[in-house]
Amino acid sequence: MTSSSKRKNETDNDIVPKELVPDPAAAANEPAPQEVNVHIHLRKIPLLANLSEEHMQRVKSDLRIRQYAKRDIVLQKGAAGDSLLFLLTGSLQVVDVTEDGRAIGLRLLQPGDFFGEIAVINGSMRSASVVALTSVLVALLPRATALYLFSHSPPVANQMLRFLAEKVQRDSEFRALLSIHNTSRRIYTFLNLLKEQKDGNMQVVENLPTHQDIANMINTSRETVTRALLTLVQQGIIEKGTHRLIIVKPDALQKLIDG
Repeated sequence: MTSSSKRKNETDNDIVPKELVPDPAAAANEPAPQEVNVHIHLRKIPLLANLSEEHMQRVKSDLRIRQYAKRDIVLQKGAAGDSLLFLLTGSLQVVDVTEDGRAIGLRLLQPGDFFGEIAVINGSMRSASVVALTSVLVALLPRATALYLFSHSPPVANQMLRFLAEKVQRDSEFRALLSIHNTSRRIYTFLNLLKEQKDGNMQVVENLPTHQDIANMINTSRETVTRALLTLVQQGIIEKGTHRLIIVKPDALQKLIDG
């Protein structure tokens, strides 16, 4: 393939929305969004990476882009599952609310992740809410188009099956985490679940949630999370930046997890 052909294919897979649609719930009280120029390379979204050109064209024509500010509700529990959503930029948290009004964080979403799939597949209501931890861009694919891809695109169907299997395993690990009575061990185990292996065997937690968001997810207080992380820093087990955490001594962290 020539370089010019490659550039043409990449351009063909770009979507360039001329305006960003704000949260519909706030649209009535907001001025019309300013025209902006945003390039989204659709094949960088893992679920869409191996679509045929025919299916990609259908996605391009149906996809809509919305932007949300920090702490905006992107999905509301109980709303209709009318679209599959992709996080393009920023961070999101899936949350549920207990009967006594406490927000419980269920999982974190990063760019490239999709969400809202269960309601799309079942035709049911949303089972949890999704809140923006930062300002975000989200792409919405109508339910009819998403279901068409699930049944007509083998790469999408295979990725969805793997995703659902991993989600079941991740949810099982998270339930086991919540059953740990010792709060500090619960925090250490949570960090261990978030870590990624980087070059040189370095273990890193990228896009570290705020202490309050961590507390919401593992049913404790922000102060407790702050104290536990400070203890790890003082012992030289972790190095902590603003939104990044490096596990310097993985074995020492594992010993704390094992109690």
